[in-house]
Amino acid sequence: MNEDAGISAVASRPECPSDDAPHLLVVDDDRQADSRIEGLEIGADDYVAKPFEPRELSLRISSILRRARKPADPTVDSVRFGPFLFHLARGELRQGDEVVHLTERERDMLRILSAAPGDVVPRMALAGGGAAAGERAVDVQVNRLRRKIERDPANPLFVQTVRGIGYRLVVSA
Repeated sequence: MNEDAGISAVASRPECPSDDAPHLLVVDDDRQADSRIEGLEIGADDYVAKPFEPRELSLRISSILRRARKPADPTVDSVRFGPFLFHLARGELRQGDEVVHLTERERDMLRILSAAPGDVVPRMALAGGGAAAGERAVDVQVNRLRRKIERDPANPLFVQTVRGIGYRLVVSA
């Protein structure tokens, strides 16, 4: 692309309602502050100058996706999966009358998964504020959560892996 092609592409994107607007991350080899400012002023969601760390790019993309995610339906206050009922506002997981003890990380991850039941949630979105911990740490936390809610954690029914992307919470109809 020539020097102005990226800026032109951002400037010429069609107007969309805010819910439908595409999200743009500009990656450019121009390190000048003026170029970054211009890109952000005309509508880019973020701007990364080359050279950059691949991990930084991944975290910036996760951040854009997290901000773009529609908030949970406020009328949904709980999600049922198998014998479990998770109350989103309270962060409480119950199996029948028994409260299942969750760590803060498990509670946060279950909230994120419950906010989008049946949808795939990227690993980095589940990393929460501690994104520096990385995707492997998310996998470990998901395994710990599975040990509490799955009959057979090696063959999960509720928190399913979507290979190469993330996880999905399978809820009861």
